[in-house]
Amino acid sequence: MRISIEVNGAVQQSDVEPRTLLVHWLREQAGLTGTNIGCDSSSCGACTVHLDGEAVKSCTILAVQADGCAVTTIEGLAGPDGLHPMQQAFADHHGLQCGFCTPGMVMAAVGLLRENPAPTEDEVRTGLEGNLCRCTGYHNIVAAVLAAAARGGGR
Repeated sequence: MRISIEVNGAVQQSDVEPRTLLVHWLREQAGLTGTNIGCDSSSCGACTVHLDGEAVKSCTILAVQADGCAVTTIEGLAGPDGLHPMQQAFADHHGLQCGFCTPGMVMAAVGLLRENPAPTEDEVRTGLEGNLCRCTGYHNIVAAVLAAAARGGGR
């Protein structure tokens, strides 16, 4: 099937097998390897991207379902002035260790702040429940999200 997806502001067209997952299309066809594959079963959240502005796990969506949609990956989050406030907060608050979950965690956190610009600590923990980190214990991730919220990190 022929699909056309706006990825990080640029339209990309390609032929795909109908069973191709969006995460595989992003990595293999679009060449955007910042979106990680952690489980292929929606358990870890490493593949979180924004689909038409909503944070979704790209291992649960077929590429053909994204036809005509806009996708933002971690590579498209930063602007011309530098890192997105959430990316900067993760760096400032040491919200990462090995970094494998970080792209998905950052994308999920931005999505969370779009829905709730001023969350409590408990709301951040609940909002990121579907994203797993095997290294940090989440304390610094939560601190980073709260710091980004204070700086308007949901844009």
